[in-house]
Amino acid sequence: MVFEDSNVAVFAGSGGHAFAERMCRYIGQKLGSSQVIRFSDGNTFVRINESVRDRNVYFVQPIGTSPNDEFVEILFFVDALKRSNALSVTLVMPYFGYAKGDKKDEPRVSIRARVCAESMELAGCDRFITMDLHSPQVQGFFKKPMDHLYAMPMLCQVIQREDLSNTVVVSPDAGFAKQARRYANKLGLPVAIGDKTRFDHSENPELLEILGHVEGKDALIVDDFTTSGGTLVNVAKALQQRGVRSIKAMLSHNIISKAGVDLINSSPIDEVISTDTVYNPNVIGQPKFRMVSVAPIFGETIIRYHNAQSINSMFDQLPQKIVDDGIRLAEVM
Repeated sequence: MVFEDSNVAVFAGSGGHAFAERMCRYIGQKLGSSQVIRFSDGNTFVRINESVRDRNVYFVQPIGTSPNDEFVEILFFVDALKRSNALSVTLVMPYFGYAKGDKKDEPRVSIRARVCAESMELAGCDRFITMDLHSPQVQGFFKKPMDHLYAMPMLCQVIQREDLSNTVVVSPDAGFAKQARRYANKLGLPVAIGDKTRFDHSENPELLEILGHVEGKDALIVDDFTTSGGTLVNVAKALQQRGVRSIKAMLSHNIISKAGVDLINSSPIDEVISTDTVYNPNVIGQPKFRMVSVAPIFGETIIRYHNAQSINSMFDQLPQKIVDDGIRLAEVM
């Protein structure tokens, strides 16, 4: 056991069970028993099946492929834990889907990320652990402490096992350019940027240009997530037209739809590497999709938190055990 006392407990919602199992395997903790029932009228019922009195509870649930159901589960589970006298409740939210709603950029719209943040805190969350928010400033919507983790070190160490001698890192748009440069600096590679315009909410942006030298290169597209696959495929086609040799993509989160998988499979993209922050059955068994588990990063964060150790220093040079376990756990998904 990593934790010598019995005051730590881990539970999961329906969307976080598989991730929580992998996280518990890393920290040497047993996943607690809980239950979710959805009634025929659409109501959700949740229950904790064991005592949590005076325990530090970690509840694992992304807001991912079923965001509304997963969000409601978080509210109900956290409320149940607090009413059961849990000492503290930390929400382990590997992916926060509503982080995309981070601003009022058109009239009469909700700032959805803030609404979610306030609701989860009112339900009783004492702390949050998440990964690669769509916009880092979303942390400002939370009044309670948040540990914001990064997928980049894990993804970079995985891709560095391949030949990158002729590779260029490609950002799909100007908005991700700053993060793409971080990938490029970490890997010691040049960077190119796709210039795209999104005219509506159809998830089908128009790519206008590729800024940077890509001819004769192997392209590595990096992004935080994909839903429809449209942006990745549009960038890939533009890169192919400009003479790249091969195309891969790396994502912090993969919430792609079944139609998006079909689109990727028929595109010039050779492989999509992503983390397991969201359980997505659409990519299981698909030869173009490869997963790496970041559950060990979350597990190590919990260990360091309880041992009063620095969490940020973990990302300076990701421990080899975390990388090896992340690759190994992904092989048994």
